[in-house]
Amino acid sequence: MFSSRVGALGLAKNLSATIPHTTPVNGATPYFAEKHYFCSKSSPHSFSPNVANRGLLSSGVSATVNAFGSHQVRFAHTDVSCPDYSDSRRESNSNPHKLASESSSQRRLFTYGLTAVSAIPAIYLGKGAVKGALSLFEPSKFVLALSQIEVDLSSISEGKALTTTWQGKPLFIRHRTPEEIEEMSNVNISDLRDPQHDADRVTRPEWLIVLGICTHLGCVPISHAGSFNGYFCPCHGSHYDASGRIRKGPAPLNLEVPPYVFESENTLVVG
Repeated sequence: MFSSRVGALGLAKNLSATIPHTTPVNGATPYFAEKHYFCSKSSPHSFSPNVANRGLLSSGVSATVNAFGSHQVRFAHTDVSCPDYSDSRRESNSNPHKLASESSSQRRLFTYGLTAVSAIPAIYLGKGAVKGALSLFEPSKFVLALSQIEVDLSSISEGKALTTTWQGKPLFIRHRTPEEIEEMSNVNISDLRDPQHDADRVTRPEWLIVLGICTHLGCVPISHAGSFNGYFCPCHGSHYDASGRIRKGPAPLNLEVPPYVFESENTLVVG
């Protein structure tokens, strides 16, 4: 197939002066305007009244123009008709005499509606994915079951202590004597490494509830031991008093007090 590129200005003139084998159609001068599609004579759209002559040429010659202003004149395969997309077009823009701007609102409404309908399952899928990802960070059922424990205090006599577990951690419950309570209340907190009043660490003065984890390196101290008859960590020599406050050794902080409440005179709930 032989093709010849002709500039927009040259093609806009009478093709009979440019291409010797072409003649006007029905006595009309061929007219070529940019952004128009030129098809062969057998095209069903060749005689659209909205486009002047659509480049129809006799003598088996077909001309095309693209959006960039370059043109081609074809001398072979001119019997190939321009495709008809009428069946695929929407009803709103099927009329060739109607401007696209007149039906833009209908086409936009369809596009927006389709997008909204597609977004509904996407939102549900996204919600499920986020919920599944967040569930990986939730505590296990075993931990949730141990989030609270209930302790009967009637079995702990005065001056004694009970060691149990809460959330996998050792828990010290100590029934203090009046002498221990008075001694802990008279401690000068300015001499302490981690200053805390004894009254700020207990709800009822006779009961001390602390976690049995040394604040130095996480060892488990020994009850009723050390220089202050409180808790002693033999690993690195940290001494705590009967209020769980660090008094000597490398530990930087007092023993942690967990959240707890007294549900009755002899019932303690931790957690």
